[in-house]
Amino acid sequence: MKKILSYFSVLLFIALVFNCGDKQTADKESDKKDRNMFGHYIPRGLTKTTEGLSPGYAMFSAANSPYTYLVNRKGEVVHEWKGTYGAFNPYLQDDGSIVLGEDDPDFPVFGFGGPYGRIQKISWDGKILWDYEYADTTQILHHDFAVLPNGNILAIAYETSSYDYALARGRKPELIPRSGPWMEKIIEIEPQGNSGGKIVWEWRIEDHLIQDYDESKANYGNVAEHPELVSFNLGDSIPPAITQDSLDILKATGKGGRNLTLDNPYSDIFHINAINYNEELDQIAFSSPELSEVFIIDHSVSTEEAAGHEGGNSGKGGDILFRWGNPENYHMGDSTDRKLFYQHDIRWIEKGKPGEGNLTLYNNDIPMGPDSLHYSAIYELDPGLMEDGNYKMMANDRVGPEEETVWTYVAKDTISFYGSFVSGAHRMENGNTFINEGPKGRLFEVTPDRDIVWEYLVPYRGNIHKPNGDPVDIMPDTYFIFRATFVPADHPALQGKELKPLDPQPEPFVMPPPPPEEDKKT
Repeated sequence: MKKILSYFSVLLFIALVFNCGDKQTADKESDKKDRNMFGHYIPRGLTKTTEGLSPGYAMFSAANSPYTYLVNRKGEVVHEWKGTYGAFNPYLQDDGSIVLGEDDPDFPVFGFGGPYGRIQKISWDGKILWDYEYADTTQILHHDFAVLPNGNILAIAYETSSYDYALARGRKPELIPRSGPWMEKIIEIEPQGNSGGKIVWEWRIEDHLIQDYDESKANYGNVAEHPELVSFNLGDSIPPAITQDSLDILKATGKGGRNLTLDNPYSDIFHINAINYNEELDQIAFSSPELSEVFIIDHSVSTEEAAGHEGGNSGKGGDILFRWGNPENYHMGDSTDRKLFYQHDIRWIEKGKPGEGNLTLYNNDIPMGPDSLHYSAIYELDPGLMEDGNYKMMANDRVGPEEETVWTYVAKDTISFYGSFVSGAHRMENGNTFINEGPKGRLFEVTPDRDIVWEYLVPYRGNIHKPNGDPVDIMPDTYFIFRATFVPADHPALQGKELKPLDPQPEPFVMPPPPPEEDKKT
């Protein structure tokens, strides 16, 4: 499990020591200083284009900014939406509005692991139509959400628990943070008015846990016999608490999150980071990078059925219908069977697109490639849906899937495509795949033959300050993009819209020069 206290140091070590990152051209080796995961001091904007591209636009929210941009194939901004706070993860609606996450400036308790706490809906002409906050001392929205066809929102949320809560549910004491683990839930929000929201459905992971540690607890059982449940004893042991002095240093240097305490550094035990909805199946896919697995559950169940093991189209209540990536989690393999390494952005390929019904995901941090360096990959996976609505892996004597991925994208040199966190990918109408290499802010399109036909490095960054007025450190996540989307030119939202390049264009962010060599040695 990635530990928050070493998060940035690990990333910087990979980026600066191993020099993993881009090559500027396919036929010329770039200088070592250009080979970094965060895209520092390399050319930005449109870096590659080819003939015959599908008409369309890239949509993304700029780092540390309230702005979401729509960029044409020439790398020109043709439209922008402005939110209230730090914006991310926009979803374009048919009426030209976007629904996006907003980084609430003063949420309590939580402060790392991707919490944001607020969702807004902004019209094409910039009016805030809905501003919903879900952030208090016990729960908060985090990472991803999905917009349902009826306009409701499926969102991931943390909820606090206690040490005693976890102990009572069979988690080993050495795995329990002193403040208690943050549990996970998926909620369906029905927007009401300008800022209201009604929770009309929910699923909690706590209702689908199993443990083989304490047989006196009700959820005790054989983990290998129940892959439809999640073992509550996955993860690393909790190390000794840091000192107050160390905590003060972390906060002073902007690491660890504003609500980090001596007791909660390891509270984020599941870290669900992506969610996607399949209307035809009425199912939900989600990703847990801490478990290195992706999952599917039934949404056709009621909230009451979601807490149990029966009901819904599947007949299995809120239990897991499909899981893939790390069978060691349910004792059906070992480390050599693991497929996923801190993956992000699970999505079904939509109906009418090549590979429809399959899943795509971004496998972030695959260890020890041909060059002995970590690397990233995009996977297309056939989940094995059978005619009766069940999945092959869960019906095959409860043994994890043996099949390989349907399609994989890996850079030909392995090291020029690498983003160890955030990021995503999705299938386009023409069969190509649109990829967001998040830490670098690199958006690119690859063909089924794995050729890059378009590439754009986001040149924008905002200047939002912390609530106390301090600036946000630009390093290392200077051009960080959590999620980016290709929007085809025939999208309903764009019909009748004037999509000329803005004049003037937004001001690109210019990196300050690196410190002189003599300063680095001091």
